Amino acid sequence: MATLISIREAPRKGQAPAFALWALGFRPFYLLASGFAALSIALWALQFSGLLSHAYLQGPLWHAHEMLFGFAMAVLVGFLLTAGRNWSGQDTPTGKPLAAMAMLWLAGRILVLTPWGWAAALVNTAFPLAAAIALGMAFYKGRNRRNYFFVALLLLMGMAELSVHLATLGLLQIPGWAGIGIALDVMLFVLAVMAGRVIPMFTNNGVPGAKAVRQPQLEKGVLGLTLALLLADLLHLSGNALILLALLGAAAHLVRWLLWQPWKTLRNPLVWVLHMAYAWIPLHLLLRALAEAGWVPSSAATHALTVGAIGCMVMGMMTRTAMGHTGRPLRAGATEVVCYVLVGLAAMVRVGLPLLAPSMTYQAVIGASLLWSAGFAWYAYRYWPILSRARSDGLPG
Repeated sequence: MATLISIREAPRKGQAPAFALWALGFRPFYLLASGFAALSIALWALQFSGLLSHAYLQGPLWHAHEMLFGFAMAVLVGFLLTAGRNWSGQDTPTGKPLAAMAMLWLAGRILVLTPWGWAAALVNTAFPLAAAIALGMAFYKGRNRRNYFFVALLLLMGMAELSVHLATLGLLQIPGWAGIGIALDVMLFVLAVMAGRVIPMFTNNGVPGAKAVRQPQLEKGVLGLTLALLLADLLHLSGNALILLALLGAAAHLVRWLLWQPWKTLRNPLVWVLHMAYAWIPLHLLLRALAEAGWVPSSAATHALTVGAIGCMVMGMMTRTAMGHTGRPLRAGATEVVCYVLVGLAAMVRVGLPLLAPSMTYQAVIGASLLWSAGFAWYAYRYWPILSRARSDGLPG
């Protein structure tokens, strides 16, 4: 209790340092993730041009690895280090330890572009493990058993990361893409958990009369089916069983989303962006079932999850939590709406255009890449002052 009081009550206005980038986990990792999301398209082009032909990870595997273990992992760790302090009432890394974690993440992004495979494997695997240890210590000290599973998920992400590298180095007789698939399932589960916690609450708080509801049995079913999909991929399940599981998951997620009254949120961008993001989850599962049946390309399902669900949810949460944790009003302006629209359009173009006109897949990839880069570059540019400066109310964090 004393720690919780010292965090919430002791500071007074004017005590926080002017430069606050290392004050709390969301600050550096949101900036790094958004900047990297914009820059990665240029790195992708350099690989295509042959100027990075020496890179340890190349081609689509590099792209998938960096979007998951680079971009998405940075946002997840930044969010958990921030939320974990509130959940546990204990400190999470700030100052030099937080800067060291950020440098570890940055080193991982650089090393995969070099020929030094072992160094890249060790550094990239160390990052989720370091985050798991930091989060686990806070939960243990705060007796916050309810959220221990986030530590387990970070460890699982570390194992998936390691499997990608061991396969690439020829030490594991499985394709590197197997680890990517497991990581995608873990991220899907994280989205399902966090969405269930925050979207109904944010909807009811931000939209008077919305009456978004959570049904306990449905919540258990949604999370159970999502975990079952993860287990199915671990066991390399395929065929009709996987199709049935994906379809059941799609139906459960769709019903869950409809109970949150998404059509009532259109006047509040901070809320509708989260509903837009979540709508991509049942679509992802439907497309995955259709891909398993051979009716659509698997890339449609993958990008519905990564660009649609993860990309839009990340943008919605990065804007909202950055405002809230820097003492600013929770109100979306033109900057936020532009970011939401750009990333949402990127998802629609990347998933929808190849399905409607397969001959335009190349144009869809280029168009979606430009929209995605523009959205995250705009966020990084506009939020750099917010994330690097002290809270507007003078409190630490």
